[in-house]
Amino acid sequence: MYRIWVPDLDSPSYFVAIAAVELGFFKQEGIDIEFIHNTNKGPELMREGKLDFIAGPAFAGTRAFPAWKGIKLLCALSQYSYWFMAVRSTLDVKRGDLQAVKGLRISAAPAWPEMSLRYMLADAGIDLERDNVRIVPPPPPYGDKGFMARNGVDSIIQNTADAYWGNGMRVAIGERLGIAKLHLDLRRGDGPPGARHYNFAALTAHERIISEHREVAAGAIRAIVKAQKTLKADPSISTEVGQRLFPADEAELIAGLIERDAPFYDAEITHDAVNGLMNFARAYGLIKDAVPYEDLVATPFSHLWKE
Repeated sequence: MYRIWVPDLDSPSYFVAIAAVELGFFKQEGIDIEFIHNTNKGPELMREGKLDFIAGPAFAGTRAFPAWKGIKLLCALSQYSYWFMAVRSTLDVKRGDLQAVKGLRISAAPAWPEMSLRYMLADAGIDLERDNVRIVPPPPPYGDKGFMARNGVDSIIQNTADAYWGNGMRVAIGERLGIAKLHLDLRRGDGPPGARHYNFAALTAHERIISEHREVAAGAIRAIVKAQKTLKADPSISTEVGQRLFPADEAELIAGLIERDAPFYDAEITHDAVNGLMNFARAYGLIKDAVPYEDLVATPFSHLWKE
């Protein structure tokens, strides 16, 4: 049995991998696989040999594998940075106005979302102290699978934050409840120049899989590509997956989010994506020097991205 970790199970950002498992595409490739969830220790579990795949931020593995040594990116789950900011719906601010965050309390979960938020604000010329911007933690995860999608709206309801940062499900819940509205969508051009290249969702594998079980690595990529094509062709199929895994209110929203994001479902890892990732990782101290494309990406499997 192989194991895959998704850091945020109810995030549409990683849903391609969730669908690839739940719709049986890994099994069609002869790969028996199960989720590891409700933990933030995925990279450490991979280092200990207890995990085979990470479906999450392309930089995730660096926490346990400095400069990605010992792991590689097999393919992209989707293209571009998938981070969003929502603000309290009663705030009179124009979408995309970066200066509007001055004086706000912004909820972001440590460590990865908070890290990306700090980087984005600094890149936009926002100084937290000078501009009176406070980054505050969200309420704890809920449910047996560690769901986090309501954390943003709960921060506003509890009046601990004026805005929140995270995945698209969080924004959708806030919009549906009338509590929050979309302010920044990096993937679609909001934020500082180049923000859409900070990160992307990727399938990361331990080098042991690549060197000793090449057919499994190849099968995993094919499973992801099948999921991408299936979700593009019929986003509504995501509802049945959501009903098995998500709280009811989130299951109702997932098909619309998948339909919105489907144009970005492409397994290719471009050089532009890697260059942007390196800039982000180096600027935030995740690495000292940029890692060459061929050292990061499992290029012998790249032909599978377009099959």
